[in-house]
Amino acid sequence: MRGEMPHTIVLGGGLCGLTAAMMLARDGWQVTVLERDPAPVPADLETAWERWRRDGVVQFRQAHYLQPLGRQVLETELPDVLAGFVAAGAYHFDLIAEALPATITDRAPRPGDERFRTYTARRSTLEWVVARAAEAEPGVEIRRGVGVSALETRRTDGRIHVSAVRTNTGERLAGDLVIDAMGRGSSLPRLLAAAGGDAIHEEAEDTGFLYYTRYLRGEVPKPRGPINTPVGTFSILTLPGDNGTWSVTLYASARDQPLKALRDAEKWTKVVRACPRHAHWLDGGEPITPVMAMGGIVDRLRSLNGNGAGPALGVLSLGDAWACTNPSMGRGMSLGIVHAGVLRRVVREHADRPADLVSAFAAETQRELLPWYESTVLVDRERMAQIIALRNGEAPAVSDHPFARVGRALAPAMSRDPDVFRSGLEISSCLTLPREVFSRPGFADRVLAAASGATPSPFGPDRQELLALLG
Repeated sequence: MRGEMPHTIVLGGGLCGLTAAMMLARDGWQVTVLERDPAPVPADLETAWERWRRDGVVQFRQAHYLQPLGRQVLETELPDVLAGFVAAGAYHFDLIAEALPATITDRAPRPGDERFRTYTARRSTLEWVVARAAEAEPGVEIRRGVGVSALETRRTDGRIHVSAVRTNTGERLAGDLVIDAMGRGSSLPRLLAAAGGDAIHEEAEDTGFLYYTRYLRGEVPKPRGPINTPVGTFSILTLPGDNGTWSVTLYASARDQPLKALRDAEKWTKVVRACPRHAHWLDGGEPITPVMAMGGIVDRLRSLNGNGAGPALGVLSLGDAWACTNPSMGRGMSLGIVHAGVLRRVVREHADRPADLVSAFAAETQRELLPWYESTVLVDRERMAQIIALRNGEAPAVSDHPFARVGRALAPAMSRDPDVFRSGLEISSCLTLPREVFSRPGFADRVLAAASGATPSPFGPDRQELLALLG
C-alpha cells in the first residue's frame, strides 16, 4: 500500500461505520461505504425523525444515550462532529449538576467533574449529523441502497485474505481492508463461510428483555432519581434528547405476559405515574410517539482472533458486528465509537502488515472493550434472575462475593456520599470498569458505611400493585 492511497470498504453506513470512515479518511485512506438502506439523508433533522427509513437499525427510534466516554472520544477524534451535535440542538447533560441526589448535602464541585458531561439526542438526530458530516468528508464515498452479496478471497501465507467484495448490484470492489460495520445483523460469518473461510466462533444468549418507549416534547425535566432504575419486576429509563425532547422507557422480561399490557399507552402512563421519582417526566410534555415496543435483542460476542490466526485477513469487525448487548445500560453506541478509535489507532500502526493488523486489533479490542461486554452481560443475567425470582414470589439469590456485596450497596450509598456518587458515575458513564473502582483502597468500606445509613425508599409499585395497575 505504500506510495498510493489505500482503499477501505466499510460495510454499513450507521454511526459506527461512518465515524470509522471519517477517521480513516482523515488518515489518508480512500473510503467506500456500502449502506443497504436506500433512503437518502433527509434535508433536516425533523424530517429525519418523522420519515427517515432505517430498516437496518432496529432501535432507530428507541431511546439512545451518548455516554461521557463516547463524548470524550468524539472530542478527541472528530471534534467537528461533536460540534455538529451541539449545533443540531443536542442536550448538554451535566450529570453532576443535574443528577446529584438531593439527599447529598455536600454539593461542592470536585476536580474532574467535567468528565461527566455529555450531549444527548435522539438516534435520528445523531445519525443525521454523522451522515451529513460523512457525505461532506473528502475521501469518503457513500453508496446507499447497495449491500454486499459475496466476498472475494485469496491465500496469504496459507490464510484466507479478503481482497474484494461483490455488491448486490453486481459490482466488484477491490480493497486493502474491509470493515464489517453491519451491526447486530451482520452477515459476515455467512459471507466468509461461502468464500471458503473458517467458521467464526460465536457466543450468544437471549436475556429476554422487552422495551416500551415513548418520546415527549416540552421543557426537559431534571432527574429526581437514577436515570436507569430497577423497580421490582420492571425497570424505568429516562433520557433527555435534543430540541426539547426526551424518552421514558419501561422494560421487563419478554416472558412476563401481564407486563405486555405496557404496549397500551394508558396503562404505560399509569405505571410511570406510580413511580414517585420519575412521574414528573410526564409533566409538561406532549407525547410525540405512541408507546413503541422492541424485543428480541441478544447479548452476542464473535471472536476476532479465534485461535490466534484470526477468522480471515483483510477484514475487521466493528461495534455491534463484533459484540452487542441489551441496550438497557446505554453502552452500545458509545463503545462502538470507542471501537472506531481503536480501529484508527491500530490501522495507523499495522496497515502494511495484514496478519499483525488482525492480531493487534483483536488484542486491543479484548483489552479495551471486552471487559465492558462481560460486565454488561453479568448485569443482564443478575437483573433477569432477580426479576424471575420476584415474579415467582421468591427472594432473589444473593451472592456472597465481596464485590457483589459492594455492588448491592452502591446505589443506596450513591444517594448519600458525594464521592461514592462520582465513583458510581465512573462506572455507568463507561469511564472506569467496575472491578477497578471496587478495588480502590477503602472504597468498599466507604460504600458499606454510606449504605448502612440509607433509608430504603420504594421507586415504584411492588408486584401486586403493578398487576393491579395493568389489570
